[in-house]
Amino acid sequence: MRLLFLGDMVGKTGRTAVWERLPGLISDLKLDFVVVNGENAAGGFGITEDIYLETINAGADVVTTGNHVWDQKEAVSFCERHDQFLRPANYPAGTPGKGSGVFYARNGARVLVANIMGRVFMHPELDDPFTSAEAILSACPLKEQADAIVFDFHAEATSEKQCFGHFVDGRASFVVGTHTHVPTADHQILNGGTAYMSDAGMCGDYDSSLGMDKEEPLNRFISKMPKGRFEAAHGPATICGVGVEISDRTGLAEKIAPLRIGPRLTETIPDFWR
Repeated sequence: MRLLFLGDMVGKTGRTAVWERLPGLISDLKLDFVVVNGENAAGGFGITEDIYLETINAGADVVTTGNHVWDQKEAVSFCERHDQFLRPANYPAGTPGKGSGVFYARNGARVLVANIMGRVFMHPELDDPFTSAEAILSACPLKEQADAIVFDFHAEATSEKQCFGHFVDGRASFVVGTHTHVPTADHQILNGGTAYMSDAGMCGDYDSSLGMDKEEPLNRFISKMPKGRFEAAHGPATICGVGVEISDRTGLAEKIAPLRIGPRLTETIPDFWR
C-alpha cells in the first residue's frame, strides 16, 4: 500500500498548493491513501468546514489537526458531522469529535488513523499520549482490525516524538510528527518495522517564520514588544510530506522517503514510486 502524509497546511498559499497538486500526485504516484494535517489552514490558525471539505475533495482521505484545532469556533460543531476529520485523541472524555478512526484505502485496505498530541512544551496539556495510544492499539490491533496503522503525533519536543515512535514500534505502520513546521532529516524504519519521521514539515511559504510573515515574529524576538498580529505568509508554497510503502502482508513499513515540491526546498519525490 502506498501512503502519503502531508504536513501542516499554513494559510491560503499552503492549502491552495495542496488542493492544486494533490489530485495529480494521487494519479501519478498511484497513491492508495492520503492524510493531510489541516490545523493551520485558516490564516495560520485552525480550520473551517469549507477548507476541510475542499481538502477532502482534493483527494485527502483524512484531515488531522493539533493544538489549533478549535481556533476557528465552527470546528466545535462541524467536527461532529465529518468522520474524516480528527482532533487529538487524548483530549478529555466528552470533547466533541473523535481522535481516531478506521478508513478504507483505494486498494480496499483498512487504515486506522490516530491523531495524538504531545505534552512537552505544549498547550493545552492533554491526557497522557502513551496511554491514549495504548488504548487505541488495544482496541484495533494491526493485522486484526486494521491492515495499516498511522499516527500523526502533534508535538514540540523531538525526544517525545522519538520515544512515542519506539513505544508503538512493531505495532503501527507509520508514526509522523507534526507541529514544528520544519521537515526533519531522520526518516527511517525502526527496528520493529514502523516507519518514522520526527516532523513532516509544512505546506506553506518557507520564506517566513514557520509559515507566518517573518516581520512580526522577527520584531518580537528583537524588541520583545508586539507591533501587530501574526499573519500567514503569502509567497509561493512548498509542499512537504513523506511517503511510505506498507506491506500488504505484515502491515509494517518497507520503504519511507520525504516528499518536497516547491520553490524553496530541494525538490524530492520518493524514488521508489517513480
